[in-house]
Amino acid sequence: MESIVKVDELVKKYGELTAVNGISFEVREREIFGMVGPNGAGKTTTIEILEGLRKPDGGSVRVLGVDPQDHGRFLREHTGIQLQQSILPDRMRVWEALDLYSSFYPDPVDWEKLLVELGLAEKRNTAFTKLSGGQKQRLFVALALLPNPDLVFLDELTTGLDPQARRVIWNLVRDIRDRGTTVFLTTHFMDEAENLCDRVAILVCGEVVALDTPAALIRDLGAEERVIFDLDGVLPDSFSGAFSSTIQIEEKGKRVVIFGKNDDEVPLVSKVVKVLTEKGIPFHDLRTEQPDLEDVFLKLTGREMKDEG
Repeated sequence: MESIVKVDELVKKYGELTAVNGISFEVREREIFGMVGPNGAGKTTTIEILEGLRKPDGGSVRVLGVDPQDHGRFLREHTGIQLQQSILPDRMRVWEALDLYSSFYPDPVDWEKLLVELGLAEKRNTAFTKLSGGQKQRLFVALALLPNPDLVFLDELTTGLDPQARRVIWNLVRDIRDRGTTVFLTTHFMDEAENLCDRVAILVCGEVVALDTPAALIRDLGAEERVIFDLDGVLPDSFSGAFSSTIQIEEKGKRVVIFGKNDDEVPLVSKVVKVLTEKGIPFHDLRTEQPDLEDVFLKLTGREMKDEG
């Protein structure tokens, strides 16, 4: 597939702070490409350079085949942008915002159709300040789609939204991709990247530490499933002796977490249930968890996903 974004050894500094430290990657046509990492990792700086809003201090950037610093007008007509922090006048109605912004482009899409497609038709006369968080985000996505872009940038699109609103936005992003538009999104939610993205770049302290499909990143982690259950009593010392040294057992109060690779062909969860039953250990709420992108991040960085400031 053709590369729609090419970044080579990109560097951005703020005084003595290096926000982006020589990163390289490509974004393919008609994919959802995600850049993930904690706040302060350099995601927003990178996406703003691609949008032409910031000037890089080193490296090469090409978006739709051009340098964003030299072809700003071209990019504004062929890309859509949803900024991390966006605002409209409180009293501006939904239809007024779409009508106004559509006048900025030479060949905008029909914003009346966007109202319907994005589930905002019933809110067309609603003032911006009266919209819910999810409705505001859908409006900003609509504004980003007005130029009928080849590429749309979505920066921390679902931050602050409740789970239901996040799911609605996820479906919207998939619809954008399915219509033929390339999507470049940033997020610090690993579950969001895992559910949405065709490929993911993990950014930590301004450096790309991994880049692949979510499935490949998880597979390469080599992690086994975890078995988790709650105890009704005390876990006897003999319990751990029933497992090989490759199995790790962690006790967190009444909760027990078991993970690792079994030496035999028996699935770990079957072995755990068998040992618990044979030893008469009362337990409840037993479940398994598969490895995910959060585990990949932990493996690569040695720390949990959290804000870095």
